[in-house]
Amino acid sequence: MSKAFVIEVRSDAAGIVVHDGRHYRFFAATYEFDDLEGRDFRSPAAAQRAVQAHIASLDHRRA
Repeated sequence: MSKAFVIEVRSDAAGIVVHDGRHYRFFAATYEFDDLEGRDFRSPAAAQRAVQAHIASLDHRRA
């Protein structure tokens, strides 16, 4: 059985991570997070931190 977790930022789904037995692979829910698509993380918390850093980077570029 797979373990999957929704990763949210600002109350919106950024994507999900699915445990493959060794890592958690990220699948983007929207185009904003395509840069993270397919990346492996050690934990859902690590994926959450990456999503937060990514959105902060996008905000910085837009400013």
